[in-house]
Amino acid sequence: MSIGKYILSPLVLTTLLIIGTPVPGASAARASSEGLLVVLNKSDNTASLVDTKTLKIIVTVPTGDGPHEVAVSPDGRWAYVSNYGRRQTPGHTLTVIDLAEKKSVGTIDLGDYRRPHGIVTSRDGRRLYVTCEGSRAIVVVDAKRRKVLHAIPTNQNVSHMIVITPDETRAYVANIGSGTVTVLDLVNRKIIKHIDVGAGAEGIDISPDGQTVYVAARAANKLSKISTRSNTIVKHVDTETMPIRVKVTPDGRDVLVTNARSGTLQVFDASTLELKKRLTVGRAPIGILIEPDGQRAYVARTMDDRVSVIDLRKWEVIGEIQPGDEPDGLGFASRE
Repeated sequence: MSIGKYILSPLVLTTLLIIGTPVPGASAARASSEGLLVVLNKSDNTASLVDTKTLKIIVTVPTGDGPHEVAVSPDGRWAYVSNYGRRQTPGHTLTVIDLAEKKSVGTIDLGDYRRPHGIVTSRDGRRLYVTCEGSRAIVVVDAKRRKVLHAIPTNQNVSHMIVITPDETRAYVANIGSGTVTVLDLVNRKIIKHIDVGAGAEGIDISPDGQTVYVAARAANKLSKISTRSNTIVKHVDTETMPIRVKVTPDGRDVLVTNARSGTLQVFDASTLELKKRLTVGRAPIGILIEPDGQRAYVARTMDDRVSVIDLRKWEVIGEIQPGDEPDGLGFASRE
């Protein structure tokens, strides 16, 4: 499988159910605070639910065609999966997973809005914000009633990933095809600005204080830092080949970038964008998730069908999880 094949179309084969699968490398990983990791398996049309303390798969549940990204409600009860679809059949649904019951419990139909991808929840869990590549827009969904409330056009090509400000007044959308980040006014439902960041703008995250957005341009091999006050680029640096996902640590100090073609994870200082660490993790590292306490990260290696577990205190790979075919999107629910 080529990286281009992953990007331009989901590989959808069959539904795979795995219960209690042992995890290679789990014995090497130190115990974590209890949580539930959601791993989307794009080519299996499934989501694996993993106990983060034991690193064992509890159950794998069905999703729609080509699950790409997942958002977990703030209370940890629900996971919402964007079903991107197949090469010739664009998806238009979200799968709802009950994380308490550990099963798929419903589908949200987005109607005419096609190829849903990036997805985030509001802080109260009542709304979902979803990019729809095929419609050059984001849709806002009522999570409880499971229906589309309205859409906001981006007017950009391949609107892929999304983050929202802490006050939920603005969204920042990375557009692969246009090489831009679109700033959206979520209150007045309009475009504020398009920011040119370089070819293949894709991975994006926002600092915990909401003052900075970081975006990776995968074709330009560049990481940019955007001020949300001025909506301008304040700095950019070169990365390794094909930077594809970006995550900021919970303390706001570091920015993690997966480089799909280089097979690496780079760690940059959030303030200066100085390179601090570099880890070789395997083939086609894509999705990144950082636990809320900032002690561990997970990196989905799409071509290896593995998820690496990384100790962020030591900056070492300490284990791996073997979910399904083409793991990519990751979600996390804390357990009290």
